[in-house]
Amino acid sequence: MRDRPAPATVSARLRAHARARTAGHWLALVAGAAAMGMSGCTLGPDYVRPTVDVPAVHRFAQAAPPQGQPPTLAALPAWWAGFGDAELDALVGEALAANHDLRVATARVDEFAARVVSTHSQALPQVGYGASGGRQQVGNVTAGSYTAVLSASWELDLWGRIRREDEAARANLMATEQARLGVALTLVSAVVSGYVTLLDLDRRLEISRATLEGRRRNVEVFQIRLDGGAVSDFEMMQVTAEYETAASSIPDLERAIAQQEHALSALVGRNPGPIARGATLLSLEPVPVPAGLPSELVTRRPDILQSEQQLVAANALVGAARALYFPTVSLTGFGGSASSELDGLFSGGARTWSFAGQLLGPLFAGGAIDSANAQAEARREQALAIYQQTIQAAFRDVSDSLAAIQYTRGVVDSLERRVEALRRAVVLATERYDNGYSDYLEVLDTERSLFSAELALTAARGDGYRSLVNLYRALGGDWIAPSVPLPANAGAPAGTDATTGPDAPGTRSSSG
Repeated sequence: MRDRPAPATVSARLRAHARARTAGHWLALVAGAAAMGMSGCTLGPDYVRPTVDVPAVHRFAQAAPPQGQPPTLAALPAWWAGFGDAELDALVGEALAANHDLRVATARVDEFAARVVSTHSQALPQVGYGASGGRQQVGNVTAGSYTAVLSASWELDLWGRIRREDEAARANLMATEQARLGVALTLVSAVVSGYVTLLDLDRRLEISRATLEGRRRNVEVFQIRLDGGAVSDFEMMQVTAEYETAASSIPDLERAIAQQEHALSALVGRNPGPIARGATLLSLEPVPVPAGLPSELVTRRPDILQSEQQLVAANALVGAARALYFPTVSLTGFGGSASSELDGLFSGGARTWSFAGQLLGPLFAGGAIDSANAQAEARREQALAIYQQTIQAAFRDVSDSLAAIQYTRGVVDSLERRVEALRRAVVLATERYDNGYSDYLEVLDTERSLFSAELALTAARGDGYRSLVNLYRALGGDWIAPSVPLPANAGAPAGTDATTGPDAPGTRSSSG
């Protein structure tokens, strides 16, 4: 005959069976909830890149290279190295490392990467804990109450609201990264252009000082002639006035140079100070203009990619707004222990648990949900118009830069011929004056024209280099990416594709 189990043993077995059954219910409910969440639809339109009218070629672009040779765009990892100036290379590197605007943009990428994690966490169960304790006395009876519980809650994303918000957050992160690259592109362009302007001003100062020195010698010669009675006081005053005119231009140029150095110092994150030069405006290496540029290159510009990702985000939020019409389903539960004595809370306390499902849906919201959907639709239309406008502006920038390069080259050629002609004219006018065939006014007029032409030639050469910088900026600056890598902590959450591009902007769920 089999012995009967002791009562305590039976009670323990019943409690164990009850716990197992409860655990089974939890597992079954969680599995069912997961299946419901995964089978839920995603409301709203999936993103499709809009069709944009893109010209086949850029206006004023050079002819395409022979077949089989690719365009020469960005042949160097850092295109500005083509100028052959080590000081410029160092200045750009310093700016990329220390510029405050770029540091702000990088920190914003980190912020939006954290927002992606925060948004993504809404789709996961939220687990917490809690504890409470207290004692009270009623008459001669003192009683205590202590509890310790673990709680969990989970909103089932049946209509894809959280998935759409997660898609929008990822698109905003990518837009912020493109904004960072745009800041880097603008920064490099500003440093290179500012450096060219500095060399331009240096050359103007050099011309002005050479002119001033020539006129100083004229003053000395005319003073000797005046003392000898060979020239009049009027001619002496004319020579002296021209000397002072040249002298008055030098302080303005020196001020402009100092201010340009201060502007470059700010760009590279320094306090105001001098900027080292490695080359002169005349010794800069010519960087060839890319030939046969396909028009699709411009669509890689950071501002275009940023605008598209903002459109992706706005499109995703339309689906999130549509989900507001439907109920939210959430599961909550807790389990723990309760006891009248603190030291018996985990040893002899009573076990307690609770599990509940909740469904909440709108019946009447006074038009708030309709308004939220109308706002989301309007924001998407705004983002679409901005995207199309950004692309058109990009093509205009490229065409403007190509036109400036083409026509500035003609201006430089013409001014070089004019300067050469005026230098010869100054020699001839001086010979005519020395031989008595003309007065000195003819010499002064020719010298003034030469001085103005030399300054204009220097400005035109500077404009040519600045137009080249503008062209590379207009083409999108894909050479910036290797120079300013994305911070290691700014990637997408684990288990996601951090390299998703505009052709795959995020969630591609089917509409519900």
